[in-house]
Amino acid sequence: MSDTPSLHDDGWRQAHVGHWMSQALQRFDARVLSLMARNAEVPLALSNLAARGSLGASHIHITRHLALEGSRLTDLAQRANMSKQAMGKLVEQCEAWGLVTRLSDARDGRARRIVFTPVGLSWLQAFQQAVAQAEAELRAAVGPEVATVITIGLEAYAA
Repeated sequence: MSDTPSLHDDGWRQAHVGHWMSQALQRFDARVLSLMARNAEVPLALSNLAARGSLGASHIHITRHLALEGSRLTDLAQRANMSKQAMGKLVEQCEAWGLVTRLSDARDGRARRIVFTPVGLSWLQAFQQAVAQAEAELRAAVGPEVATVITIGLEAYAA
């Protein structure tokens, strides 16, 4: 007898580790954006965008993956596991909102680097604070031991 559920038992599609990781990431990112929307140091226009749901998890990809010294679009897309075209659209939105700008790459005059603007660096600082608070809330919700096991397990699995 196999431990694999029958295809006719549909519950397995919503009760596996990948599903729970996805749900947890969505909840975590939503909480981070909620905290950022209420952060007084986030520029008001960005705070309003976050509060209205115009900024989403896809915009967090830029925040998570853009190197402080800047990144080429191709590298940024690769780190975020997105297509170059999709990342290009996100970068265009973030440029319009004043989070990033494109500069000539000093190493290759044909290439452009995407860098945080001063507003983008304020956004990044707020992101850091929101992530720290969301992590603290996770620890409080599941307990410090479980939170540590989750972190160690996910680090090992992602490596």
